[in-house]
Amino acid sequence: LAQLIYDLHMVNPQAKVSVKLVAEAGIGTIASGVAKANADVIQVSGHDGGTGASPVSSIKHAGGPLEMGLAETHRTLLANDLRERVVLRADGGLRSGRDVLMCAALGADEYGFGTVAMIATGCIMARVCHTNNCPVGVASQREELRARFPGAPDDLVNFFLFIAEEVRAGLAQLGYTSLDQIIGRTDLLQQRSVSLSKTQGFDASFLTEFIGEAGSSVERIGQATHINGEDLLDDRVLASPGLQEAIETGGDWEGAFDIVNIDRAAMGRLGGAVAKLHGDNRFPGSIRLSLTGSAGQSFGCFLVEGVHVDLEGEANDYVGKGMAGGSMAIRPPRGAGFEASGAAIVGNTALYGATGGKVFLNGRAGERFAVRNSAVSAVVEGVGDHCCEYMTGGCVVVLGSIGRNVGAGMTGGLGYFLDEDGSFASKVNSEIVSLQRVSTAAGEAQLKGLIEEHVARTGSPKGQAVLDDWKKALPKFWQIVPPSEQNTPEVVELETASQTATA
Repeated sequence: LAQLIYDLHMVNPQAKVSVKLVAEAGIGTIASGVAKANADVIQVSGHDGGTGASPVSSIKHAGGPLEMGLAETHRTLLANDLRERVVLRADGGLRSGRDVLMCAALGADEYGFGTVAMIATGCIMARVCHTNNCPVGVASQREELRARFPGAPDDLVNFFLFIAEEVRAGLAQLGYTSLDQIIGRTDLLQQRSVSLSKTQGFDASFLTEFIGEAGSSVERIGQATHINGEDLLDDRVLASPGLQEAIETGGDWEGAFDIVNIDRAAMGRLGGAVAKLHGDNRFPGSIRLSLTGSAGQSFGCFLVEGVHVDLEGEANDYVGKGMAGGSMAIRPPRGAGFEASGAAIVGNTALYGATGGKVFLNGRAGERFAVRNSAVSAVVEGVGDHCCEYMTGGCVVVLGSIGRNVGAGMTGGLGYFLDEDGSFASKVNSEIVSLQRVSTAAGEAQLKGLIEEHVARTGSPKGQAVLDDWKKALPKFWQIVPPSEQNTPEVVELETASQTATA
């Protein structure tokens, strides 16, 4: 989690990072860790609320009361001198100004409204959001249902004006002039005397115990976003002469830098700078970086189109996390005294959630390679367990030994695996995917093209050996195919696919 927060701060240093925690026993300890990990906002979510899109079991059984989770979080952060580092946000069944006042007294700085805001705009909680059949058109793509949508922006504005008025009246009744004055004032709360058998034994004194001043909520909300430190590699790269001009004008730029393993999420800020100006429009220029050394975690995260990175060395876990375009090539140092195809060059969980680009690895990867990959094409020379797990798109080529449970939960994309010892079939999780040899010209072209590009980018001896003896190597490749790819030209000849569809 700390690394993910670091990654997000890296890609956009101005954006605040919010971490949502479910209200339950022990939440204070977790919140302390989240605060130390440099989160800007901690959102405590109670068991109440939940829109119609949530499973009924989650709405009824996930988490505990917001008040208990919020009180524990506030108390623990105060006790550990961490309260001023984070904004506490409360949500989960908030309905009125009284709820806002209650949460403020328990320590919350901000307040989230979900279900009741939906209702204010016309939602009737039919709980069919996932079926595309919302009767009032709130959660539907069907035009005839969307035409029924009764909401207007003024409805929501009026609702929150009434909430604000109720809060103002409640503060006046207590003798205060601003919400900031009652943040963390648990001494203003007292347990109600209700004669119900199931609540008579409940002691709520821990909710009303005042443990100290909470400080200014206004100052916490207004404080600057936490930073990842000074003199970061990405900052030095972005300060290079000519790079900012190339990003702004869509020009070309090249540079070379050394990298060490404390350089985490390297190239993430560069990707963010390009995306900030060009957005979903493809960056028309080309930025090429040559790096030497050992990269830290999340190397190449959030890379974008037009950015091409070559690393001579190695990288840690989460290489290419969330990358959306561009390319990466990682190879061992020149003159390394080991065989690249038998040595690890990146860590675990590479290409997690990646949505575009190409990656070429002259060496082995760890476990969960290409997990949740959506569109990246990658070549690697060996992987650990769970390769292509939950993959939904893209293409993965493995030129070496493979761990177990290949293709678990894989619903899209293709995988090509060189099976030199005849053991691959036993390592595939066949619950969803099917296994076949490469049998089409398009599949062969896709496979060979990626290996050729891999050799060109990394100089891989293993890849070159496969190409040199292509006729003998091709029959050793397996292709794993999820149902969504069954009728693609890389899997089945077009004529056969057409006949199958007709039948």
